Amino acid sequence: MKTELVTSLKRKATEIIGQLNNDHEPVLITQHGKPAAYLLDVESYEAMEERISLLEGIARGERAIEEDRTLGHQEAKERMNRWLK
Repeated sequence: MKTELVTSLKRKATEIIGQLNNDHEPVLITQHGKPAAYLLDVESYEAMEERISLLEGIARGERAIEEDRTLGHQEAKERMNRWLK
């Protein structure tokens, strides 16, 4: 992962963003020697959002199983039929 100072980002934003769009490698932005932000290209960010959403859905499903909030196939099918009408 690349690291850039916030002052470098201010001076070379176009260049840094251009490289980011080409290599899709996140850039860690530091301020006063400490991590301040990550800079990601749009495609990588959107892919990450999709993965997070999928993982959250899996976690909700696992909680439903643990809490015994599940339906059998037939009951689920009936509910879906009612819902789709």
